Amino acid sequence: MSLIPGEALPYFENMIYLPMIIQILERDRETIEISPFKLKGPYINIVERALNAVKSDLKETNNYARRHNMKLIKQGKDSTFTEYLLIHNSYEDKRRYLNVRLRNRTEELMNIYFAKSGNQHTKGVVSK
Repeated sequence: MSLIPGEALPYFENMIYLPMIIQILERDRETIEISPFKLKGPYINIVERALNAVKSDLKETNNYARRHNMKLIKQGKDSTFTEYLLIHNSYEDKRRYLNVRLRNRTEELMNIYFAKSGNQHTKGVVSK
């Protein structure tokens, strides 16, 4: 039985996924900037809006973690699993995440952030 409360788990998962998304989006932005696209601006804007939203969510997560004495430590990684140590008020829980699941969930979250960032500026667009 885990001694870490259920309401803390989404924050621990944010502490895992959001830094990965930030790293991916920053690399993608650099790739777009040096790519031969004629119109780079729209792509960069989408990535920037998503990146800002992710950073904002990570800041909220870190504030919550600090207030609730939460810490996440990456303990190891092999070809199949990545292991994390979740610490909440001196209680510890080791969890192993399947790398394929980490990748798929990261992609899923990126799609959510892109959808959110794309919906911000569609008001007033003429539809047929």
